[in-house]
Amino acid sequence: MTDIQSLVTDNIDVWTTAIKQRTGVGRGSSKKIELTGIKKLRELILELAVRGKLVPQDPTDEPASVLLEKIAAEKALLVKDEKLKTKASEHISKDDLYLKTPDVWGSCRLGNLARFIDYRGKTPTKLSSGIRLITAKNVKFGYISKQPEEFISAEEYTSWMTRGFPKIGDVLFTPEAPLGNVAVIDLEEKFALAQRAICFQFHESQISKFIMFVIMSPVFQDQLLKNATGTTAKGIKASKLKEIIVPIPPLKEQFQIVRRVDELMILCDQLEQKTEGHITAHQTLVEVLLGTLTSCKNNDEFQQNWARIAEHFDALFTTTQSIELLKQTILQLAVIGKLVPQDPNDEPAAVLLKKIADEKVQLIKDKKIKKQKALPAITEDEKPFYLPQNWEWVRLGSIYRFLNGYAFKSEWFESEGVKVLRNINIAHGTTKWNDTAFVSKEKVDEFARFELEEGDIVISLDRPIINTGLKYAIIQSADLPCLLLQRVAKFHSYGDVIVPIFLSRWLESDLFMSAIDPGRSNGVPHISTKQLEMMLFPLLSQNEQHRIVAKVDELLTICDQLKSQISSAQITQLNLADAIVGQAVS
Repeated sequence: MTDIQSLVTDNIDVWTTAIKQRTGVGRGSSKKIELTGIKKLRELILELAVRGKLVPQDPTDEPASVLLEKIAAEKALLVKDEKLKTKASEHISKDDLYLKTPDVWGSCRLGNLARFIDYRGKTPTKLSSGIRLITAKNVKFGYISKQPEEFISAEEYTSWMTRGFPKIGDVLFTPEAPLGNVAVIDLEEKFALAQRAICFQFHESQISKFIMFVIMSPVFQDQLLKNATGTTAKGIKASKLKEIIVPIPPLKEQFQIVRRVDELMILCDQLEQKTEGHITAHQTLVEVLLGTLTSCKNNDEFQQNWARIAEHFDALFTTTQSIELLKQTILQLAVIGKLVPQDPNDEPAAVLLKKIADEKVQLIKDKKIKKQKALPAITEDEKPFYLPQNWEWVRLGSIYRFLNGYAFKSEWFESEGVKVLRNINIAHGTTKWNDTAFVSKEKVDEFARFELEEGDIVISLDRPIINTGLKYAIIQSADLPCLLLQRVAKFHSYGDVIVPIFLSRWLESDLFMSAIDPGRSNGVPHISTKQLEMMLFPLLSQNEQHRIVAKVDELLTICDQLKSQISSAQITQLNLADAIVGQAVS
């Protein structure tokens, strides 16, 4: 018999430090962290429960065979008196059994344990008030949520619920979307049952909660997946579900198992709350301390704040999320002029503006562009922060030409020729050509204005921000020749005054990410070039741009090294948690 209490307490560090961290955009939260160790602990408790290793067997208990005889007798009565149709095969061979249980236990197919009340394929008329409607969306893993709230009319309730009325103590199960959620009904109020939810009314009602734990166990969830069909969304047919075998302990032992599982799940809840609280507090501390760097008023204050962080660096940057916050702070410091010292010998932004103006005049004279309507003057209220000396705020549209791609027809695409840059060819900072469309070389002459040049920056306009960040790329010589497709826009610098990699660092920073407000076109998020033109951009000398880029690259390399070390440590902890689980159930 596994001493689960010791297993929990002796390995507390493993359960609370074995985590998976998912990287997102911007400043994150503990919700991006999956407490994998505690999740594995919950699964272990359920696995030990269904294998008969959680509580000791008592030889004086009434054997499970007696309980199964009572259940069979009740089922036979329902078949005779109520024409019960829920049933499964009676025969169970040794080859059918998928786990080893104590000798005093029995087994039975799920369809012979309960009446199935199945409302799949039917959708009632939903209202904003009335009798509560429970759908698959309300059935969670171990409990019933009242969100979302949906209702049907009292008049429809009786005519709708013709397949049976769920009651307290019955078990609800989701056979698809999602597959395998299960909960014991504890709702006092009357409710209707809707699509994608099955109610199990057990012939012996006292076994309901134990069976819920069986269904939640990893070994039963594996059986669901093995019998499921579908690709994107797995689902199981009722005929298959009824045939899955369920381990059945003596009734008294079931009660003991249920009590023990409840106690241990409360302990898991406490561990989870404590761990989440620690992670949240750590994340908040990192955010506050890094925030002091971007908000400081002068170099002395910056140095003091950085010294405070550096003193506790090893304790602060211990998670992927904290490293992501550090990276974002580095980018923020870069674009607000606090990452490297200014050089008074650098040319001021005013010189760059003169260079841009001269190029525009020449381009207009050469009829390569039309004379632009002046962009609105920048007001003091628009400026997000004070710039260093010799920097200037400009609107992005005054230093860049923007071009939306052309709507090349798909029937023009060929297996070779000139590449067409599509949304799918833009990753997070680079191009990807594993799925390439081509047009004939003749199209290059016809659509020359959509030809890309080395150093152009392209940005996805549709669905621009996925979980991992902004989709943009700097065009390299290897990408050329290439034409620009619609829903992708390019930046082309007037006078080449902006170093492309500096612009890319600005695009990755919170300064840009927090400024965009994606509109919607036919329900699809997008950025417009008009929006980009109006954005504020800090203009600075090219010499300082190069110094900033070099420093950012140096610091981001260190961040990546730290992330790699953290990732290795996490893998070690996850492997250790797996080893403990494997040893416990063996």
